[in-house]
Amino acid sequence: MRPEATVLRHVGRRIAELRVARGWTQEAFAELAGVSPGYVRQIEGGRGNLTLATAVRFASLFGVDVVVLFTEPASAEVRRGRPPKAKRAG
Repeated sequence: MRPEATVLRHVGRRIAELRVARGWTQEAFAELAGVSPGYVRQIEGGRGNLTLATAVRFASLFGVDVVVLFTEPASAEVRRGRPPKAKRAG
């Protein structure tokens, strides 16, 4: 695999991890970020080229430094579907 393809896959997985950790669907995250859900799917799948401006916007929404998007994802597996529903208290 080409080095740039590996980076795109890792960044996409990391973005998906951060999004799911916040309980956001791809659609909800796309709306917050001002991009299309299809673009989020491409990025998370490692098929889309993330611009620096968009990376900064995504990081800001997650409340992290942009460098966090470029750290190794916790899993090599791409998680599909919606985040798990939050459990209700009581």
